[in-house]
Amino acid sequence: MRAIALKEFLQLRRDRRTVAMLFLLPFLFLVVFGYAASFDVKEIPTLIVGGSAKLVESKLPEQFKVVDVRTGDDRAAARDALRRGEAVVAFVTPESADEAATVLVDGSELFAAQAALRRIAIAQATAGGLQESVSGGDVQLPQQTQQALAVIGEAKTDVLFNPDLRTAVVMVPGLCGIILVFVGTIATALGVVRERQTGTMEQLAVMPFRPRDVFLGKIAPYLAIACVDMAVIVGVGMLIFDVPFRGSVATFALGAALFLFVTLGVGVLISTVSQTQGQAIQLAIMFMVPQFLLSGLFFPLYAMPWAVRWIGYCLPLTWFVKVARGVMVRGAPIDALWLPLTVLAVMGTVVFTASVLRFRRDLAPAGKAETDVVTAVEDGAPA
Repeated sequence: MRAIALKEFLQLRRDRRTVAMLFLLPFLFLVVFGYAASFDVKEIPTLIVGGSAKLVESKLPEQFKVVDVRTGDDRAAARDALRRGEAVVAFVTPESADEAATVLVDGSELFAAQAALRRIAIAQATAGGLQESVSGGDVQLPQQTQQALAVIGEAKTDVLFNPDLRTAVVMVPGLCGIILVFVGTIATALGVVRERQTGTMEQLAVMPFRPRDVFLGKIAPYLAIACVDMAVIVGVGMLIFDVPFRGSVATFALGAALFLFVTLGVGVLISTVSQTQGQAIQLAIMFMVPQFLLSGLFFPLYAMPWAVRWIGYCLPLTWFVKVARGVMVRGAPIDALWLPLTVLAVMGTVVFTASVLRFRRDLAPAGKAETDVVTAVEDGAPA
């Protein structure tokens, strides 16, 4: 038993990928669940519009992070800003004292919306209490402060895009990304590694194919399967869970294609640095776990500290979730999604180029070896 245990320790020490996974994954879970995983959103991007915007700006609770103040805009402009993802909450202030203010909340940002509704309720209760104290003569406040409290205390709340704040509405678009990550990364990595384990990689190398042809031929089936899976998930989500699809199908398809472009490239890249399917699975898991936990799919990015949030911005699933929720739930136009689409395009170009170059290098030695053997035999050397 001691000899077997010693042998296992020596073998494990030489397997750096397994050692890295055994130590890095627990550390990753500890950091995410202890430091980054939080549903308590402390900063809520907020837009203030209307004639009393400047008056209300300084009286909002500190959790409402004001990203813009537009005194000339109205409710329609505020709704369009939320649809384009420019803010999560929009305070539409009245032009005169006879009108009531409205607070628009983006329901597609589920946890941020829930936090905003709680903060608004607390702010209105506080404003109402202060107004009673002022009217009773117990507290003296400046006239502008009293006006701001009146606007906040009497504001009506309207939740847009997901009025019932249902979890399925925000989770189904994210599930499309999970499906694409799974098929594009694990299935592709295992499919290419299988060629090396069965010895058919050398056969592909000596065939009259360019590395690009082999590369595209290998990923084509997984591309088709991922597209079918995504269509099924979207269709079932709309039929069974009543998930809306308010935006353009073409925009959603473009975002999915760019995201799949990245995941397929990562899958092939993993396969080129793996000798066995076990190694490929290990690397794929280490790539997928941060995608699920730090992409904003389960835990909102607003709730993460900057030390961890920047990691989420480096993950492709983060940007696809923005595209999927923006198109399906809010009906965002393509020009409002230029940033996530551009980031996915850049990521896809970099990863795909690296995977093609690595795949070409993977095929080149085998092809050269076979060519040398054939040349030697033709020159009269013993076979």
